[in-house]
Amino acid sequence: MKGRRFRCLIMLSLFFFLFRAPLEAAVTIQCPGDTNGDGISEDPNIECMHLAAGDGFAKMSDGYDMYILGFTDVTGVPADQVMTQALLKMEIAAPTIVAHEGKNFYLTLSNVGMVMRPDLFDPHTVHWHGFPNAATIFDGEPMASLAINMQSSFTYYYKVPDPGTYIYHCHVEATEHMQMGMLGNLYVLPKQNDLADGTLLNGFTHHTGYKYVYNDGDGSTYYDVEYPIQIQTYASNFHDAHINVQPLPFAAMFDDYPTFNGRTYPDTINPTSIMNKDGNPSQKVSSLITATRGQKILLRLSSLATIDTHTLGIIGMNMKVVGKDAHILRNPAGLNLYYQTNSLALGGGESYDVILDTSAVEAGTYFLYARNLNHMSNRTQDQAGMITEIVIQ
Repeated sequence: MKGRRFRCLIMLSLFFFLFRAPLEAAVTIQCPGDTNGDGISEDPNIECMHLAAGDGFAKMSDGYDMYILGFTDVTGVPADQVMTQALLKMEIAAPTIVAHEGKNFYLTLSNVGMVMRPDLFDPHTVHWHGFPNAATIFDGEPMASLAINMQSSFTYYYKVPDPGTYIYHCHVEATEHMQMGMLGNLYVLPKQNDLADGTLLNGFTHHTGYKYVYNDGDGSTYYDVEYPIQIQTYASNFHDAHINVQPLPFAAMFDDYPTFNGRTYPDTINPTSIMNKDGNPSQKVSSLITATRGQKILLRLSSLATIDTHTLGIIGMNMKVVGKDAHILRNPAGLNLYYQTNSLALGGGESYDVILDTSAVEAGTYFLYARNLNHMSNRTQDQAGMITEIVIQ
């Protein structure tokens, strides 16, 4: 095994000696209106982001160094520095994408390759799961659109139409690449947030700074603070086979690391980044939920689990469900179909918008957790897995 790893590293060194310059030269970034190269357009109607795709490692809460494929944010990095900035810097969960309804969104993806698997030349995509009426060339689903080869970049363009909670992932060899960690949170903020101060919404008065899940017209989806919580589950036997260049056990996948945003408890409540074995911040998205008593908390719940359906619950407060799969729960006649519950079952590819009203609860610590008991542990730890804290002050 050590001999195989040594040969891979020799191949890697030769690969980057031969191909580094062409890769950096091939990085092209499209961000109309960006005049100073910081990745931000001066046009207020244009938003830009630049992701790199490759490999790396994540440090799980029991100390396990898990080999991953993933994305990292290189927005504003000069094209000739993307390679050095991105190699082995991939993250789980992938960088969160936040877009605004009605704006033009340019998303550049650069494929920098897999350092630890130089025998592979996998392409990658960004598939915006749930994007309505996307032209196939921009959808990121490779059977009908473009996949980005190594040493290449491509810019997706979206006219962002509808608010709500979405998901994104790589759709190339989806079972493999999603299991390996190419998963992230994505949500769209509504135009209603930008109304003039004092606008009346059917009896509710909007003020500057108010935030809503949807263009509800009545203030019923107002919230104070928001937290994306994405279910991601990983099978250590699959990741071990990948890094050891062994046949991948698709039929024998067993998710023994159920996570929120790529972390298992107690790392879920760590507000800072988790550093991997190479000293890189590979898990940047905390799942710690905090609020002041009386505030309304928006939980953007989603699942990209590749094997199981997961049921989430909270003891001590109800969840008000106002949206599902980036659609407000409202019938064609305009009647709100919101409902209260203390548990939600999420299958892979589903999302829910949930509001927690803390005005009627006591200050203290509550738990959002998986009701499947085996999902509240990981491979070597009890009281781990999908558990996080809701701290009301």
